[in-house]
Amino acid sequence: MKIARILVFAFLFLLLQSNVSALNITYEGFECQSAIDTEDPTQNSAVSVQSRFEVIQETGGGVYRLSLTGGIPRFVDGDSTVCIDKATAIGYSGIPEIDGLPQLLDSIDATAYFNGQELIIVISSMLTDLSAARYPFSVFSTSLTFTFTNTLIFRFNPLTSSFSLAKLFRNRGFTQTRGSTNSSIPFLETVLPSFNKEVRDEPRILTPLAAIEYKLEK
Repeated sequence: MKIARILVFAFLFLLLQSNVSALNITYEGFECQSAIDTEDPTQNSAVSVQSRFEVIQETGGGVYRLSLTGGIPRFVDGDSTVCIDKATAIGYSGIPEIDGLPQLLDSIDATAYFNGQELIIVISSMLTDLSAARYPFSVFSTSLTFTFTNTLIFRFNPLTSSFSLAKLFRNRGFTQTRGSTNSSIPFLETVLPSFNKEVRDEPRILTPLAAIEYKLEK
């Protein structure tokens, strides 16, 4: 058994070094019914979706650049329900002169570290509600902008060539600016590094109750 496991590790590393752009891991599931409420894992059973991490570059030392499509699993403490979250995990991007309003992305870059036994993936995304407004008397406010960081920790199973999600660390930050050009205080900025369930709370450390297995493909 030990020899077989070593051979699988060697084969996997050979694949990663020789043809990284052809490797990906995938998980099949259903879209989240609520696009932006990360505390709601209810599935939209009418829409199936695939969470897919594709290796796009090896940078050395077990570190890889990935591309995420589809989203990532969403679950909460004490509930075995799992859906795939695209809106907050992949998020929005936009440059006014090029894109106009920010647009929901189809994919986003991620960074990974793999030591042969554990795979750690970090994804950072941004979500906006596009609610920026200017009111009478020059009162204004920007959109509500949320920053998300998701860190996924997987354990590799060489017998099934799959990665099992063991832990998910999730944090949501928040920023908004509002004010008036007629005020002696031109604007007020709200900046919250952590705003997951309530103001100034802590990042979430989540353990899935249901098995979440990503298959290794090439």
